[in-house]
Amino acid sequence: MSKKRLITSALPYVNNEPHLGNIIGCVLSADCYARYCRSAGHETLYVCGTDEYGTATETKATQEGMSPREICDKYHAIHAKIYQYFNISFDAFGRTSNPEHTEIVQAIYKEVEESGYLIEKDSEQCYCLKCDKFLADRLVEGKCPKCDSDQARGDQCDSCDTLLTPTELKEPKCSVCASTPEVRSTRHLYLDLPKISDQLERYQEKAIEEGYWPNNAKTTTQSWMKRGLEPRAITRDLKWGVPVPREGYESKVFYVWFDAPIGYISITKRAFPENWQHWWKDPDNTELYQFMAKDNIPFHSVIFPATQLAATSNWTKVHHLSSTEYLNYEDTRFSKRNNTGVFGTDVINSGIHPDLWRFYLLAVRPERQDTAFSWEDFFTQANKNFINNIGNLVNRALTFCNKFFEGKVPEGEFSNEHSEFINEATGFQTEITGHFEKVSLKEALRLTLKLSQAGNVFFDHSQPWKAIKENPAHAAATISISVHLVRDLAILLQPFMPETSERIFKMLNLEVQTWSALGDFKSLCGRQINNPEVLYQKLDEKLIEKLKEKFCGEKKDEPWSNIELKVGKIIAIENHPTAEHLYVETVDLGEEKPRTICSGLVKFCEKDDLLNKHVVVAANLSPAELSGTLSEGMILGVSKKKNFEVIDCQDAVPGTLLLKEDEQAAQKPQGIDIGTFKKAALRVVDGSVCINGEALFAGDKQIKTSLVMNGKIS
Repeated sequence: MSKKRLITSALPYVNNEPHLGNIIGCVLSADCYARYCRSAGHETLYVCGTDEYGTATETKATQEGMSPREICDKYHAIHAKIYQYFNISFDAFGRTSNPEHTEIVQAIYKEVEESGYLIEKDSEQCYCLKCDKFLADRLVEGKCPKCDSDQARGDQCDSCDTLLTPTELKEPKCSVCASTPEVRSTRHLYLDLPKISDQLERYQEKAIEEGYWPNNAKTTTQSWMKRGLEPRAITRDLKWGVPVPREGYESKVFYVWFDAPIGYISITKRAFPENWQHWWKDPDNTELYQFMAKDNIPFHSVIFPATQLAATSNWTKVHHLSSTEYLNYEDTRFSKRNNTGVFGTDVINSGIHPDLWRFYLLAVRPERQDTAFSWEDFFTQANKNFINNIGNLVNRALTFCNKFFEGKVPEGEFSNEHSEFINEATGFQTEITGHFEKVSLKEALRLTLKLSQAGNVFFDHSQPWKAIKENPAHAAATISISVHLVRDLAILLQPFMPETSERIFKMLNLEVQTWSALGDFKSLCGRQINNPEVLYQKLDEKLIEKLKEKFCGEKKDEPWSNIELKVGKIIAIENHPTAEHLYVETVDLGEEKPRTICSGLVKFCEKDDLLNKHVVVAANLSPAELSGTLSEGMILGVSKKKNFEVIDCQDAVPGTLLLKEDEQAAQKPQGIDIGTFKKAALRVVDGSVCINGEALFAGDKQIKTSLVMNGKIS
């Protein structure tokens, strides 16, 4: 008896919608494998859900004026809709903010505590004076101490994939306000990884060998162990998370990378309260397959299994870790904030069938190296490798069956030529099954396409359009084999393109069949089939340039990349000595000394209304002399028709940068001209201050207007 197959996708974080790289790296790959396992007769459970705790959720909630619970509800629904469109066959799709999650996390924590694998100690952590709080790891940015990349965060460097702590960063900055944090002491609980290291390594060696781990999972894990493990914090100074059931820790929660992997267990328990232990506490009879991108490897190969080993229960641990490299977009990375790349909602709105998206993403799945989504390649592969290949074979085999045999699958005598092809086809099927068993999905799809190509070559060489007159028995055998091959292709395609597979079965007048039916070239003889349909019309290659332009994002954001907007507080104001329409303001921008700014606000605002107001300042304009007074910036307002208002930042801290959601603070060029500023699409849209339609924030605060709801900012 084969073991049960327990399958998980790395839980997507709830504060944004997934892009194509997220989808293929986690949920789509796991779905493809789960569908294979079910078809092959394995007892299978596929579990996923949204990861909902942590600082990013708190920040997102503040930005959108919602509670953390409301923001989780919103984005959980967005994720669910996208995965439903992709036809992802979860057995359970849950969330980590449910009560079962708190129950399981706290229970595992208590097991780890009782078994003596926890350390309590004071640690140095970054504290932002302007934001008045300890900063979560991801909210600290700086240079990586390993590779010197200036894109590192306090938890990880994406350039070299090194896991970090914030205090290791060089030149650290708060990602919210760009100020330099100070280091303060705080007490936390740590998982004693060195103590569990030997036991963990023995487990890893066995799993890597028996579970056929891909190279990146194997080398990353071994590299971690070779460097030597250090205790890792499992608590954080946050509010939104699983409470720590320990005296003195009432204001702390569990660190997201301690609690998130436990979400696989808690989601299973919520969905299947009666038999969740059948999966998670039966390791001798269960194989756990976990799907993720390469940046999640250490958390699933080191931290999560170490936690399970440290606990007293006999938990099911990872057997096969299926980790991809990155899927990039064209020649760059996906970026929501830069409008670069295709995200889930874009797929829904594309008009392209989801099975064609599934087909292409699995065809370019980055199994051994980074790959890139390309519109040209997408259209070429869909048209040439699928429509002209499998689509062509399905149509011609079923059309000939209808035309010459009245829609009944014929039974002819097999010649040596026919027997040779059957042997070739069954050889392909055996090889494809082997690749599925090792989770080599890209190769399994490549060979499925190659099998179809071989079927087209066989059809052409057999020439049934001629043989039907000269040797009807030969033609009958050719069509019979071809129809059976179409049935087998429908079985093989089901993990990759489930709706397409179902459509083929309907043409064959069959219920969906499973893996056990492969290689049988006799069972359909005499069966009445339905009229064939064209599976897909070819994708119009004239659309490629329009789609590339739509999703490139670069030109749209280029002016914004040069503009620096800061919160400024007007601490003094007087009339200009020679220009009646100008005020001269003294503005605190959080710098060493305040700036002098001239603005044409006299006809719009009284001085008393502007004094002590927190405003938006274009801070990196070239200084300009206005009627004899040097102005070192520009205060921004919005106008429409006769209405005007200065943009009010309320109590935002002077010097705070205005940034798009999830945008990282970056060095801006100084001394830009007013023409560059005017090219940026700064507007108020429905009361929100926006750049290119994306809302701007000062730290956690979204900048809003109260009078002018739509208009151009100047």
